[in-house]
Amino acid sequence: MDINYELYKVFYYVASTLSFSEASKQLFISQSAVSQSIKALEKKLDQTLFIRSTKKVRLTTEGEILLRHIEPAISLIKRGESQLLDVGARGGQLHIGASDTICRYFLVPYLERFHREFPGAHIKVTNATSIRCVELLETGQVDLIVVNSPNAYLGNVPNVKKIKDFQDVFIADKAFEELKGKKLSFKELLNYPILMLDRKSTTSEYLHNLFLQNQLDLVPEIELSSNDLLIDLARIGLGIAFIPDFCLSHTSDSDSLFIVETKEVLPERELVIAYNEKVPISKAAQEFLSYF
Repeated sequence: MDINYELYKVFYYVASTLSFSEASKQLFISQSAVSQSIKALEKKLDQTLFIRSTKKVRLTTEGEILLRHIEPAISLIKRGESQLLDVGARGGQLHIGASDTICRYFLVPYLERFHREFPGAHIKVTNATSIRCVELLETGQVDLIVVNSPNAYLGNVPNVKKIKDFQDVFIADKAFEELKGKKLSFKELLNYPILMLDRKSTTSEYLHNLFLQNQLDLVPEIELSSNDLLIDLARIGLGIAFIPDFCLSHTSDSDSLFIVETKEVLPERELVIAYNEKVPISKAAQEFLSYF
């Protein structure tokens, strides 16, 4: 089937933005041209790719199937263009996928070093959960990812390297001062409000599984998408927060937060860096990988 690449490109931008007008802005063509391109593609494929209404656009089942194949192809082309612009290791682009927490509490010194050593390289960081980061890597939208492990979604990623062990901890403020020096069982912890990341995170999966292994159903009081917010809410006494221990490195000595000890041992987890050797990565990304 002979279909012009430009039609697939227009489809990708409309599918990504779910907006004909936004796609036209990003492609620097008229909205009419976008609409005509989509109609031409639908005619060639003999499939309806979008459901259109006056207020919004959404993909059909067929459109979703096509996007799953087009997205990695477009990403590969973009990366190829970027790598052609590399000027040794001091040019090009480094594109990393990592969560807000990993960026703030772990990656910043490495990014600072990289920028100092290769000032001509463009650094782009996409913040997403560890689960979403794996999807970004698999579809070629990032060069590499730094994520938490265990992570069931890493099973198909060929290159995964451990770079740091860490321990998760429960923390509380003086509102729960009676817990200082005590060791609570998981069952006893359920008597207190638990603050934790939402279900879309590997950390949430990890903690829920730990409680299930002890035949306990964990129902958190508050679920958030940010460890920083969990620390803030613990600090004002809203509950006991579950966070990685490396987040505590930014708390001051005068902070009233303390670690709530548990009778059950919390297994260590790992930070890992992952990339796909089957997809060529930029020289900038190769240099960054060498840090680890």
